[in-house]
Amino acid sequence: MRLRGLLPPEIAHAARVAAAASLLVGVVYAACVTILDQAVTSRLTESVDARLAERLADVHETSPLAPDEDDIDATPVYLWKVEPSGTVSLADFGAPALPHGMRLRPGEEVTIQLAGGPFRLIGGFGNGGPLIAGQSLQSVDHLTALIRDGETLAAPVLLLAMFAGALTIGLRALLPVEQSRRRQLEFTADASHELRTPLSVISAETSIALSAPREAAEYRAALSRIEDESARLRKIVEDLLWLARFDSAPPQPGDEPLDLATIAVQCAERFRVLGATREFTIEVVTPEAAPAWISAPPEWIDRLAGVLIDNACRFAGPGGTVRISVGHRGGRVTLTLEDTGPGIDPELQARLFDRFHRSTEQGGSAGLGLAIADSIVSSTDGQWQIGDSALGGALFEVSWRRAAVRQHGTTPPARPDLPPGAPPAPAGWSGQPTAT
Repeated sequence: MRLRGLLPPEIAHAARVAAAASLLVGVVYAACVTILDQAVTSRLTESVDARLAERLADVHETSPLAPDEDDIDATPVYLWKVEPSGTVSLADFGAPALPHGMRLRPGEEVTIQLAGGPFRLIGGFGNGGPLIAGQSLQSVDHLTALIRDGETLAAPVLLLAMFAGALTIGLRALLPVEQSRRRQLEFTADASHELRTPLSVISAETSIALSAPREAAEYRAALSRIEDESARLRKIVEDLLWLARFDSAPPQPGDEPLDLATIAVQCAERFRVLGATREFTIEVVTPEAAPAWISAPPEWIDRLAGVLIDNACRFAGPGGTVRISVGHRGGRVTLTLEDTGPGIDPELQARLFDRFHRSTEQGGSAGLGLAIADSIVSSTDGQWQIGDSALGGALFEVSWRRAAVRQHGTTPPARPDLPPGAPPAPAGWSGQPTAT
């Protein structure tokens, strides 16, 4: 049966895998029940042989032939006496006739078909001559038939249960893969859309500028717009490449102890010009008791702080406030960003860190900043806490386990290619606030 076209691809694939698993289990089940049936039959036959041997032993010790004293409900054991002439005479009432001239050596066992059905026979010696003891195997055949009937009835139930279980497990196992595939498709579509916009603007500005002779001021204005769109395009491409490298094989810069308060202060200084331009205030609150040491790559934490500060700055609004707080809570160090913006819609929190997701169109961002921030937090064993700020806007808090540092009072090492006192900048940092 072809499932392709009748069912969604993921369900059809899971059904094929479940069918293959059920077939394999069916083969194993058939082999197991065959071995079980043989073992049960062999065991029952051995018990019959033991009973016959015990009966012959009793007869050998008594004279004349002693009657069978087994339970009246048990299958009777019959005795036959073999005459020197080869005639087999009946020693017990009701025993079926044996073939003429049949002889069995003492201890020899055989199963034959008689008038009363299959019989198990064993040769012996007693009462002055050869004897044959026998017992009907109808009870053994009946018991094994019941076992086979039960196994036959259980087989379809087992296979159906196996198919249903394998299908359920397969669908659950494929769910993350399918979600990842869909996210990848959405990511590709969103990336194409985000890249198409600046490329369309650049193409349109170039076409208009070349369509007819223009004044130098008009050319400068067109080139300025092209430069802005090129910068936006470069920023999107850099973020996409960073996320792609992080997804495929996250780079592992060396962790080192760093003071989170120092990173926060240095990042805030980079945005003070932006705050003065847009008329909002940036506040930094750092602990006075002790440095806030964590163990993480400085360039990652610097980029994370830059993303969160830029995100808060875009929503603070004129006359608003962006508060950057570094503190201690238990054995963890926290970095908290608050703003006076509109806050976060509870319905959008589930997709807050999705790539290309924007809660509003404010700021014209590509929606990659918080996705990058989430990748950094996950890779540095940080923990998010998202909520509402006392300032009226959003609250983003990241916490890390406090690092044990032998020498206190020192600052994190700076990059040698930066001037003294400059913060460790992330890859691709141009000295301007990043758009998220």
